[in-house]
Amino acid sequence: MDLTGATWRTATRSGNTDCVEVADDLPDVVAVRDSKDRQGPVLAFTPQTWQVFIGHVKRR
Repeated sequence: MDLTGATWRTATRSGNTDCVEVADDLPDVVAVRDSKDRQGPVLAFTPQTWQVFIGHVKRR
């Protein structure tokens, strides 16, 4: 998976705490990683799957 050019961001509500980072500016993938281990593994989702996930989270 080529993550060149990914712009990683954390949730604005996370403050300065450790959190996950999301790169959703790539053409065919949304990447998620642990902010404490930026060189570690990355989870990859299709943009459609990511939107379904976010929709469920927002309803909670």
